[in-house]
Amino acid sequence: MKHTILVVDDELAIRTSVRDLLQDEGYAVAEAKTGEECLAMIQGDGAVAPDAVLLDIWLPHLDGMEVLRSLRQSHPALPVIMISGHGSIDTAVTATKLGAYHYVEKPFSADTLLLTLSHALRESRLEQENVQLKREVRRNQHQMVGQSSRFKEMLAQIARVSASDAWVLIHGENGTGKEAVAHVIHEQSARYAQAFVEVNCAAIPEELIESELFGHEKGSFTGATMKKIGKFDQAHQGTLFLDEIGDMSLKTQAKILRVLQEQRFERVGGNKTIEVDVRVIAASNKRLDEEIAAGHFREDLYYRLNVLPIEVPPLRERAGDVTELVRFFLNFFAEAYGQKPRGISTGALAILEQYAWPGNIRELKNIVERMMIMVSGPTITEKDIPPAILNAVGRGAARAGGDEIGNLLAFGDTYREAKEVFDRAYIRAKLESNNWNISKTAETIGLERSNLHKKIKQLQIEIGS
Repeated sequence: MKHTILVVDDELAIRTSVRDLLQDEGYAVAEAKTGEECLAMIQGDGAVAPDAVLLDIWLPHLDGMEVLRSLRQSHPALPVIMISGHGSIDTAVTATKLGAYHYVEKPFSADTLLLTLSHALRESRLEQENVQLKREVRRNQHQMVGQSSRFKEMLAQIARVSASDAWVLIHGENGTGKEAVAHVIHEQSARYAQAFVEVNCAAIPEELIESELFGHEKGSFTGATMKKIGKFDQAHQGTLFLDEIGDMSLKTQAKILRVLQEQRFERVGGNKTIEVDVRVIAASNKRLDEEIAAGHFREDLYYRLNVLPIEVPPLRERAGDVTELVRFFLNFFAEAYGQKPRGISTGALAILEQYAWPGNIRELKNIVERMMIMVSGPTITEKDIPPAILNAVGRGAARAGGDEIGNLLAFGDTYREAKEVFDRAYIRAKLESNNWNISKTAETIGLERSNLHKKIKQLQIEIGS
């Protein structure tokens, strides 16, 4: 596939000679004689998509430096080589600071121009491949897994939100995957090639959060031994994710609101105004409307952030997704630890589906990782489920009554497995009803006290929990 090079020069002779040289080397060539024409060709409706631009600095009306600034905003990855017959070191330095790939003085040799162009195209290709690889890695790290109706509704919301550039407020319990949702929105947006910068508002001390967000100048406070670039600066043209924003102080909220409204700020201890282009995604596990009523959160900031709200459902409301998530994490950790993929029995999956998962996906991920490490066999079975989960499921089944107890038979692949699950729920329920008195429970259910002790130990029932 031919590379297309856009040659921008007001001199016909220059454009003709460069065009002939490039075409002889197998390039496709587009031409523009003014800066306005160049921008119209690249940014307009009938857009040209060059792989590189050869741009003269001295152009009528809109000069090359202004064109370069505009291209850096609209096409930051496009390599631009500046050319001029009236250059100087200062001009070259300025062009480089503005983002030009290289600077070539007229009259230039054919070999110099071709070599510079070849290097620019190669570096551009490597950079694009690097961006794509990073995008794939991030997509795998934050893959969204599930088939439930609640989950599919959320995915549809994410797709609609990602197509816009508006601010997003994500709400959900701890561990539901709010950070993953924010990453997916960024990856599916037009800003995917730019930075995704995270700030955990709950983890930064109050006295440091302004410096963290806006940066500071050297000497602005004790310990500021050098200038620091803040998170807003780092997220320029990308996405800033403010996690747990409900934990931010009212004082900091006021400053955040001003930056969001004006897209400009000053570093701590500085007086220079810095303009940024940042998309903000915020998240909270708190109900911010309740925080507003309690006087802990600014109403104006809430409405500024809540342009596109997304609710991340807890795992207990995503019927059927636990099995898919368990299998996903089994494969994930097998690859991470260099192990063969581990199987899991139907009975074990049934127990995990019955558990309420108060810690949501984070808890499930940790449990799967623990089982991958602790279980030596090729298949995870009911006996490998942590006792706390077995006991919680047993308590729930016992409270539910006869039909649910009968349904516990579905937990086992074999009669022995189903009986073990039933025994655990039955004995635990009886212990609870007898206030954990083992002697009284043994008498009630017709077992020797020593045999009941053995059963409790064998079934991994935690007394009094």
